[in-house]
Amino acid sequence: MIDAVGDVQKVLLLGGTSEIGLAVVRRLAGERRISAVLAGRPTERLTGAAQHLEAEGHRVLVVPFDAEDPTTYSPAVDAAFADGDVDVVVLAFGVLGDAERVWQDPAAVAALATVNYTAPLTVGVEVAGRLRAQGQGQLVVLSSVAGERPRRSNFAYGSTKAGLDAFFTGLREALRPDGVGVLVVRPGFVRTKMTEGLPAAPLAASAEQVAEAAVKGLRSGRETVWVPGAMRLVMSVLRHVPAPVFRRLPI
Repeated sequence: MIDAVGDVQKVLLLGGTSEIGLAVVRRLAGERRISAVLAGRPTERLTGAAQHLEAEGHRVLVVPFDAEDPTTYSPAVDAAFADGDVDVVVLAFGVLGDAERVWQDPAAVAALATVNYTAPLTVGVEVAGRLRAQGQGQLVVLSSVAGERPRRSNFAYGSTKAGLDAFFTGLREALRPDGVGVLVVRPGFVRTKMTEGLPAAPLAASAEQVAEAAVKGLRSGRETVWVPGAMRLVMSVLRHVPAPVFRRLPI
């Protein structure tokens, strides 16, 4: 439970190897030692992430979670909440997919939709129920500016983020009477392993910059965070660009 001075004691990271998610955990901890539950596929990367946090003095629990396997959802959430309240849940898993393959291959687009949309909603609803029951907590959801106006170059990915964003923006209002908050984070291009090899877009950010903005927004009571902040204005303009002009833009 959040202590008397408002410091977070326990965090659940769904997507336990996410560079942004791990940066958020560290930012929430600051100089203190906290409990962290890393939920992800059992891999060397997950083990390594846990070991690094433990070396920094944090208490770490690793639980199996695979967005492609719904049978892992409930056990992962059960394990995270088994020994008390979880103050912050960070939903930080997703895939880019092969942009050209997914609009031509039914299996590929179904897999993309499962990981980026169906799984977050399903496990998000389960987590929301736990946060409601404990009467407090925050859910941090990593969305993307790609959902604001999907582009030809990645419209399938953008569509999953648009749906994700819409759902959790609405869930925020549903949970408001229960004292549970939902922060939607909308970064632009982020330099991580997931985007390695892709040409960096304008206003690119690092995982640390996204985490800093997310935690600052969480502590100040904001409900939506754009990273960098200028993205809010950029996307506001792009949403209103006529389609014939938009399709000619080099984005």
